Amino acid sequence: MLSDRFGRTIEYLRLSVTDRCDLRCSYCLPKGFKDFEEPAHWLTFDEIERVAAAFVRLGARRIRLTGGEPLLRRDLPLLAGRLSALSGLADLSLSTNATQLARHAEPLRQAGVARLNVSLDSLRRDCVAELTGSDSLPKALDGLAAAKAAGFERIKINMVPIAGVNDGDIEAMAEFCLREGFVLRLIEAMPMGNSGRAAQGSALAPILARLRARFDLAPLSLDLGGGPARYWGSRDGRFTLGLITPISQHFCASCNRVRMSVDGTLYLCLGQEQSYPLRRLLRAGCSDTELETAIRAAIELKPEKHEFKEAPAKVMRFMSQTGG
Repeated sequence: MLSDRFGRTIEYLRLSVTDRCDLRCSYCLPKGFKDFEEPAHWLTFDEIERVAAAFVRLGARRIRLTGGEPLLRRDLPLLAGRLSALSGLADLSLSTNATQLARHAEPLRQAGVARLNVSLDSLRRDCVAELTGSDSLPKALDGLAAAKAAGFERIKINMVPIAGVNDGDIEAMAEFCLREGFVLRLIEAMPMGNSGRAAQGSALAPILARLRARFDLAPLSLDLGGGPARYWGSRDGRFTLGLITPISQHFCASCNRVRMSVDGTLYLCLGQEQSYPLRRLLRAGCSDTELETAIRAAIELKPEKHEFKEAPAKVMRFMSQTGG
């Protein structure tokens, strides 16, 4: 197994297949942003598969395909099929804004993607347009319907509450998730890039108190994908709520993941700058042993914790550049 200097087992790899996105969520990418990675620098599917296979040989059991918006990467189900076939991989999942999901849900399911996380911050069309810069809600809802029809279970809805923007929409989103059988996850906004720092995230503790009273929630001991969420469930079993709190109650001591950007850079922490480039090594024709040695060296750089509260201006890159 891969272990870092602090005794944490690293068994979760998040693979970005593009830094492009068809939306401009206000807390993720600023309007007019054009400083995207050159396509010539994107890892090919062969290169991505090599890195993924090396991680699996070293003990990784979970892979998540991310972006940007991963469904903008052409032929993504083909890559998903190659990754899902890796011996030893237990879980292949995907994060998406669902605008492209209606036509991709069935091919992704057939390719072996087991779970979906869908970013959706409101059910009000005008609010979604304000947050994303696009009238994208109808497409997202169509994508969710297609995902259910394709047989995806425990679809997670990721919502970032922003004070004065969508924090009044949380109960409506909870009712929607209860009705559709989705898991609602509330995520604290992170100060990544200028757009992330400008977002005034809502405190989740009072929101949790409201939802616990309304839906009769009790704490759950669940592992729904190996991530950092803490879960609550209604006593009738119909509704599940997750909270991801990197700011108010960080989970660095149990961090089990690293991220690889579309250009092959391993980022060891969202809130720090440590990174390790793999693209040059891959394109120089490295052996599998050399690749595994590089991955082990990268894991040694993983810091003990982020500093979102102590140094919110430290990370200048945007979330879409890192991989979600």
